Amino acid sequence: MKRVIIFSLFLQLIQNPYIWASNPPEPEANHLIESLGLTASNDFNFINQTSIRHILVHLPPTILEIVPNFKQRLRRVANSEVRLHFFDTQQALKKSQEFSNINGIIGFCSTKLVMATGNKLHWFHNYRSGMDTCANISEEKKGQILFTNSKRLASPTIAEHAIAMFLSIARGIPIYLGQQAKKKWGNTSHSKVTFGEITGKTMLVVGLGGIGSEVARRANALGMNVVGIRRSSRKGPGFVSYIGLSDELYDLASRADVIVNALPLTPETEGIFDSHFFGIASKGAIFISVGRGQSTITTDLIAALKSGQIYGAGLDVTDPEPLPIDNPLWHMNNVIITPHVAGMSTESVQRMATLAVENLRRYTTGNALLNVVNMKFGY
Repeated sequence: MKRVIIFSLFLQLIQNPYIWASNPPEPEANHLIESLGLTASNDFNFINQTSIRHILVHLPPTILEIVPNFKQRLRRVANSEVRLHFFDTQQALKKSQEFSNINGIIGFCSTKLVMATGNKLHWFHNYRSGMDTCANISEEKKGQILFTNSKRLASPTIAEHAIAMFLSIARGIPIYLGQQAKKKWGNTSHSKVTFGEITGKTMLVVGLGGIGSEVARRANALGMNVVGIRRSSRKGPGFVSYIGLSDELYDLASRADVIVNALPLTPETEGIFDSHFFGIASKGAIFISVGRGQSTITTDLIAALKSGQIYGAGLDVTDPEPLPIDNPLWHMNNVIITPHVAGMSTESVQRMATLAVENLRRYTTGNALLNVVNMKFGY
């Protein structure tokens, strides 16, 4: 019996080397990695582990409200020789000289914050997924710092938001909400809802990454034919019937009933949805934008909506943000506008906290970090 127990423990150790580790990952981290397919990078060679001493951590009120033990979890996984400095971002900027010896930062990435630190900064974990807020960091800094972010963490939430906007526009819900506000029983308004049923219609997802894939999964489950665009590969999930490359954008858009923008903001994607794009798009298509606002030329979208070339639009992101009060989009009954909140949910915030904790554990113990960003591409 004793031999059996010892052998069983040996097998468990082989299968899970963290069982007897002094600093194992949280169970939440293991689930997060498996469920969202997060990958780790070993690009950690330039960091001397003995030099990791000071980590600056921003504690956003939203995270603390939903994950009240976040601070304690960070302290629990950090190496005993590592000191965590808890400050908000503005305090950090004011105390930039005091933090000249900072080795790592967990917070909201910005060019100003990164450039205010000294040359000992090795790692920056961004609570957001978008890296455009720190894209203007010097090339020297980019070569010295390993960046990680929260990509994929809000993908399920954003996908639900995108589908909700799409279905609302397809069924004319904005029209009826306007009537509800006026206490008007206008059941003749159904004549204005002409998009039809969604089963069998084609959705084009532009940017088939974490967010785009989750949107595609849900659209496929609703009976839609889903096609997608990827920058560098035709490989993708089985629920996407065709995956095109960037040069196929216009061709696929000309045959899509619904177009979803799930692109990150890069020099290549800025302004990609312009008058030329909307002119080529299938007449009467619905446009949903949950990527970045600057990828769409707002005036061109307005013109396409007014002409009927685009049936309706669901916009969680706009350019500029916030959208000016005199912008015509506010007054269109075929447009839904939400204030860049598609990624917010209790679950997405919990995942954000879990990843920050896990990457801190990995950073201070020399393990490969999750969600490493290629700053050349910006994601």
